[in-house]
Amino acid sequence: MYHSLEKNSSDFHLYIFAFDDHCLSVLNRLYLRHATVISLNRFENESLKSVKPGRTAGEYCWTCASSSIKYCLDTYKLDHCTYVDADLLFFKDPMVLIEEMGTKSVLITEHRYTPCYDQSATSGTYCVQFMTFKNTTEGMEVLNWWIDACLTWCFNRFEDGKFGDQKYLDNWHNRFSTVHVLKHLGGGVAPWNVQQYEFSKTDNQVTGIEKSTGEKFDLVFYHYHGFNYTLNNSYILSDPCYKIVRNPVKNIYRPYTHALSIAERAIGAFNKGIVTHEVTNDIQWVRKTAGRYILFFLRGYYKNVYTKTALSYGFLN
Repeated sequence: MYHSLEKNSSDFHLYIFAFDDHCLSVLNRLYLRHATVISLNRFENESLKSVKPGRTAGEYCWTCASSSIKYCLDTYKLDHCTYVDADLLFFKDPMVLIEEMGTKSVLITEHRYTPCYDQSATSGTYCVQFMTFKNTTEGMEVLNWWIDACLTWCFNRFEDGKFGDQKYLDNWHNRFSTVHVLKHLGGGVAPWNVQQYEFSKTDNQVTGIEKSTGEKFDLVFYHYHGFNYTLNNSYILSDPCYKIVRNPVKNIYRPYTHALSIAERAIGAFNKGIVTHEVTNDIQWVRKTAGRYILFFLRGYYKNVYTKTALSYGFLN
């Protein structure tokens, strides 16, 4: 994600929160020119520490998202700060999205679910993936409200209209007058909405067309939600419930796996014992049925499971 920003943006600085010492050490040794690496010890305040024991590691990360934005705004005296999920890849300068805010102080992005995957009722209309807050009175009002809400309740379950840190965003456009909902279709393409688009690639730019309207747009970033490495030299692109056809696999997922391979080599130069986060063996279900496994062996993929070879060497053409 960092290198995709470096490639596509002429002016950015990334603030990376390292939640363990191993991550902190490796990131510091990479000497990322446009990044500041922040340790958990520097970032955590007493309010966060007080709720930490009652939350899982994932829930605590969600709890910290809003506070991390405020930390950057306050500590580094920024006029605005954009939160980005780590599992994004940028194909174009995201400034085009931020500029769409105009005079508003907060930018949020919709899930834009494909109807058959609509989880708005439980996961929220909006996605905590790319959010901008300006350091204004209006922007800080929204951010402080969100921080307080997440400190009070932020769990990985749907309860009383809440889910993690995300469902809180549902009524922001009514609660606050300064919130802008992104209109650009190129911000927030993800497994739950990619079915709505057709993509083509020219040089390094990926162009999308919305199938229902014919509207063209440049892809700014893709959210690789649910992407996993496996123990079988393969990738799981996302949850198998999402249908991801070969067009986005070729134009969007192949560049991501290529970028991951480059990052692995860079990290490996400092850490020979690198262990990939959340490696899974979930593709055993492919091997249990002869027909599935034969297709997987011959084609290099079955549904959302792809071998590294299939993605790397053009089996998808």
